[in-house]
Amino acid sequence: MSTSFTPAEARHAVDLLASRSVIRLVTEIDDNGAIPPRRLAATLPDLSAHQLRSASDTARAHGLVRVAPGAGLELTESGTELADLYDALARWARRHSVPSAVCDFSSRVHHALGLLAPSLTPENADRPGPLPDVGPNAETEADLASARTLLIQWLADHPQVPRVPESERAA
Repeated sequence: MSTSFTPAEARHAVDLLASRSVIRLVTEIDDNGAIPPRRLAATLPDLSAHQLRSASDTARAHGLVRVAPGAGLELTESGTELADLYDALARWARRHSVPSAVCDFSSRVHHALGLLAPSLTPENADRPGPLPDVGPNAETEADLASARTLLIQWLADHPQVPRVPESERAA
């Protein structure tokens, strides 16, 4: 797949998708269903009030979650597809013990997205970040290429995510 993004678009998309609080919010809703607004803090007690507010605002602004009357925050189709992407990235990372043999789901997804970020720009297309503790081999690279394809397809299907807000372009 030849879709590529400007460095700013790639950075923006990966920063958003690799946010640990967004990962936690999306995967919690995917695993357990809608979260009533008053239950958000109790459902995700490891996140501060600021992180919860930021994650839910960001996820709503990018069409990943919506507020369903009587149910609370639920995933949109985009959010469900993102949860599937997160699962695929975590499976790759677990299979290859990235970033370590034992770590949590969010860390695996965060790290995998960090490895894929460089390959989203034209100058680095099809070249993920270095695989320091994995050791490059054909299986690892093929698996990572598959994960990259899933990421690019998701970003292409959801162009609102890599789009850099006007306020960030001026900075």
